[in-house]
Amino acid sequence: MRFRFCGDLDCPDWVLAEISTLAKISSVKMKLLCAQVMKDLLGEGIDYEKVSKLTADAKFESGDIKASIAVLAFILSSAAKHDVDSESLSSELQQLGLPKEHTTGLCKSYEDKHTALQDKLRETSLRLGRLEEVSWRVDYTLSSSQLKQVNQPVVQLKLQTQGAESRSSETTVVSVSADKFRVLLTELKQAQTMMDALQ
Repeated sequence: MRFRFCGDLDCPDWVLAEISTLAKISSVKMKLLCAQVMKDLLGEGIDYEKVSKLTADAKFESGDIKASIAVLAFILSSAAKHDVDSESLSSELQQLGLPKEHTTGLCKSYEDKHTALQDKLRETSLRLGRLEEVSWRVDYTLSSSQLKQVNQPVVQLKLQTQGAESRSSETTVVSVSADKFRVLLTELKQAQTMMDALQ
């Protein structure tokens, strides 16, 4: 069976296994646990002490707690990623065996923070380094053919970039022939035109 919150694919086996674990806690505590997981997904951090207290009644061991957090994080982020509405999510989770009271709490947390979660996922989905500086020069190399020497231009590009997460600078030097440089320049112009069209 295919599920929208899984991107119209089958639900992963590990998610199916952990849904029965989630059913062991009360629906009220499920909603509070979802709120903690949602805070973590939004970058605000998770209070593990509070999570331990919420799952104490169900006698969760540390592995069960981690698995519950992981499955809720998967469900919430995957549903936001695939833009699933809360009614559809509720229906699909009930089909997978999560009690209705539990899905109500989960979907309420999801509905309240749906837009913020999508924005956060969009913000962190593609992290690219930043180009800080470009310099170039043209060198002429002598190449001897059978009868005469020919000057061949070689373009040297020096690119200084900053890593997306490390924030450290890195310098890369690239040497290309004049013909290859023309091809590179044409392709970069085409990419720029396409990016401008998207904006």
